[in-house]
Amino acid sequence: MEEHLEAGKESKPSSMSPDLQGDRSLQVEISDAVSERDKVKFTVQTKSCVPHLAQTEFSVVRHHEEFIWLHNAYVENEEYAGLIIPPAPPRPDFEASREKLQKLGEGDSSITREEFAKMKEELEAEYLAIFKKTVAMHEVFLQRLAAHPTLRRDHNFFVFLEYGQDLSVRGKNRKELLGGFLRNIVKSADEALITGMSGLKEVDDFFEHERTFLLEYHTRIRDACLRADRVMHSHKCLADDYIPISAALSSLGTQEVNQLKTSFLKLAELFERLRKLEGRVASDEDLKLSDMLRYYVRDSQAAKDLLYRRLRALADYENANKALDKARTRNREVRTAESHQQLCCQRFERLSDSAKQELMDFRSRRVSSFRKNLIELAELELKHAKASTLLLRNTLVTLKGEP
Repeated sequence: MEEHLEAGKESKPSSMSPDLQGDRSLQVEISDAVSERDKVKFTVQTKSCVPHLAQTEFSVVRHHEEFIWLHNAYVENEEYAGLIIPPAPPRPDFEASREKLQKLGEGDSSITREEFAKMKEELEAEYLAIFKKTVAMHEVFLQRLAAHPTLRRDHNFFVFLEYGQDLSVRGKNRKELLGGFLRNIVKSADEALITGMSGLKEVDDFFEHERTFLLEYHTRIRDACLRADRVMHSHKCLADDYIPISAALSSLGTQEVNQLKTSFLKLAELFERLRKLEGRVASDEDLKLSDMLRYYVRDSQAAKDLLYRRLRALADYENANKALDKARTRNREVRTAESHQQLCCQRFERLSDSAKQELMDFRSRRVSSFRKNLIELAELELKHAKASTLLLRNTLVTLKGEP
């Protein structure tokens, strides 16, 4: 299946823009996207009055691997060690929807033509929703970078936005994926050693509080995301269950010739409309709650990574102090040890200053995002509940009024 999306304002999920504030001199959006079997092509459009860029308005076509390359360029740059690097957008995954559509297309003699049409409509809507969210998650990554006063000035970011040809970025092979997995294990072990066996004490109460909070916050957000996904999946399953019920009642309505005919047809219409309502409930919960939680699972992990880099800098500073004391005791290579100690001290202080501001910004934007999305979700839930109640009441009145 190939899908084309004009990524205008009406088609973009609003919950995917939780924290985009700042200078408007660099505006980035994904204006168009095309889904092919093995990749998605994003048209990235930029409007700018930044002097580093040659033009004020231009667009380029980018693939997912190029977004990952840009994210890795930030993560691997020592200059940004004291910043929260916006989480990379997840890889587009349409395989589940494609497989469902393929199985449905193979045919099943147990379902009617009407059921087939409704199930196909549901699967196509699910595929389109995933596609729109994929576009939005890639766009919000770029907009986070464009809004950040430091990250927006990176040379690689300008190359990504301005270079009109393919960046010739490939995906990671198995060896590189294994290497990344091993690095994550080493990082986790190193963090455990620093905080545990080495007995390193945090020197700032602010960071001690943030570290304790983020560990708990990340776990709870991840668990809440799993529960929200289960609730959303239940609504989808309920909507799917209404399809055979509606089809069976409709079939009875066409076969009956007595006074029950109208009742069966009315009930069939009721379950069809309830199916659409449940589908909207599932979609709204996925957009306003599950997607927001899923985003902040990744964003809180980025904040935890920042705290680890600062903790690693603190450990290096402590080790440099010990090495300096040892050099002075032995009266050997004292100048080299002093120079190294000063560099470690400067790095630690620089990371601490920028990390404190980043964590304060992270706190304010996540509170604002949660408040906004939960209020909107509650309003939508009330709207759907009222519509469902009104639908049931009108159907009951109609059935009672029949002879």
